[in-house]
Amino acid sequence: MRFLLRRLLLFALALLGLSLVIFAALRVLPGDVATIMAGLNSPPERVAALRAQLGLDRSLPRQYADWMSGLARGDFGRSMLTGQPIGAQVISRAVITFPLIGLGLGLALLIGVPLGCVSLMAGSPRLRSLSHVLSIVGGSIPALWGGLLLILLLSRGVGLLGILPAQGFPDLGWSDPARAWASLVLPALTLGILVGASLMRYTRSALGELADSGRIDLARACGMTRNEALVRVGLRLVLPQLVSVVGLTFAEMITGAMVVENLFALPGLGSGLVTDLGGRDLIAVQSELFMLAAFFLAMGLLVDLLHRALDPRLKAAPGSGEAGA
Repeated sequence: MRFLLRRLLLFALALLGLSLVIFAALRVLPGDVATIMAGLNSPPERVAALRAQLGLDRSLPRQYADWMSGLARGDFGRSMLTGQPIGAQVISRAVITFPLIGLGLGLALLIGVPLGCVSLMAGSPRLRSLSHVLSIVGGSIPALWGGLLLILLLSRGVGLLGILPAQGFPDLGWSDPARAWASLVLPALTLGILVGASLMRYTRSALGELADSGRIDLARACGMTRNEALVRVGLRLVLPQLVSVVGLTFAEMITGAMVVENLFALPGLGSGLVTDLGGRDLIAVQSELFMLAAFFLAMGLLVDLLHRALDPRLKAAPGSGEAGA
């Protein structure tokens, strides 16, 4: 309980610090939001009225306090440009981004973990070398270039095979699940290949450290072959670390999704954030950045708790609050 309370306290303090950083960073951007929204040739009276309407004429501490009080009530404000509630706007985008990231992470696991095991356990030196080269090449491809290659290979209209859509999301959204999932396959494959290469290298490295350890030798003494011991014992032992990597990778994939969403014209969180930032929609941008930061921190907290639950050794580690119990 002490461990959980300490982590929750750190989570709250980190959120508070990030809110200050986001608020301050957006206020130092050049230009005046009210002037841009009113138009460069608008009279000063119109600009002043718009500043008062948006609350931009108040002091910065007052603006920050108003924003934080709204967040505490679950009110993220309204977009300066569209007038829509920011919370609803984010939800409409998140139902595209998070399925995209989830599908991409699933493909990455299907690529990375089995190939990581094969690259270590393969009997042929050529096969091991080939898998090592694939992991390096796959991780070195920029998301933009990799997406373009997949478009040229698999997309309808310009692709060689022409089997998948490459642009946009269905107007009916998830009411048409077949078309919705089909529109996410190419973007998810772009993310999955890049992330899968990283997971492949991690899996190979983590299992390689256990390959010559006493745990694997003990499993072989019980009658297992080396490969059986690595799969049945080694993977179970690296599971806590793999959960940590996968959880943090899921959060970090939002950054890669920004590039992929703009490339494939998906109206998700990444492309929406770029649009709001370009339109100087200050209230929307700061609330969206805060929610993304909160998601990153929440994933870190969840990974920390799962890692502790999967690895009992951490419960008795010095400084865990339970060593003297």
